[in-house]
Amino acid sequence: MRFHTLPASIGFFSPVALIATFFGSGLISPASGTWGSLAAFGVGLVVLAASVPAWALGLMSVAAYCLGYWAALRWTASDDTDTDPSAIVIDEVAGMWLVMAFVPPTLAALAAAFFLFRLFDVLKPWPASWADKSLKGAHGIMLDDIFAGVWAVLVILAAQIYGFI
Repeated sequence: MRFHTLPASIGFFSPVALIATFFGSGLISPASGTWGSLAAFGVGLVVLAASVPAWALGLMSVAAYCLGYWAALRWTASDDTDTDPSAIVIDEVAGMWLVMAFVPPTLAALAAAFFLFRLFDVLKPWPASWADKSLKGAHGIMLDDIFAGVWAVLVILAAQIYGFI
């Protein structure tokens, strides 16, 4: 296991670093996106276990997107060598919470949510691939994971309709 380093102008405890790396989970390497997704999944499970309505995860996803956009904008302004730095995982957080907000709160559906989100985040089916390649900066960093989340939701809802979940 290795750890990513932050750009020289961003301190570990700065709001930009804490948000972008989701409290440091994005600094774990390899598979930073998986670590960030796992951290988001854990927080999402705590929210659901506390009997908070699932729609709150949808609001949390929107908040993560907005905060992530801001943090990614600051990060990329200070580090112009990488268009989508691996350490930035707030995009995975927004995508993971989006999926968790729209799937049934069952063990099977939540497990499928995690694995399908990661699969679609890696494979990047259209329009995630378009967002990843065509959009630059903070929007490009954030939006491909939202599209991956939408794909995961659609597959899980279809599986539920056909009785697989």
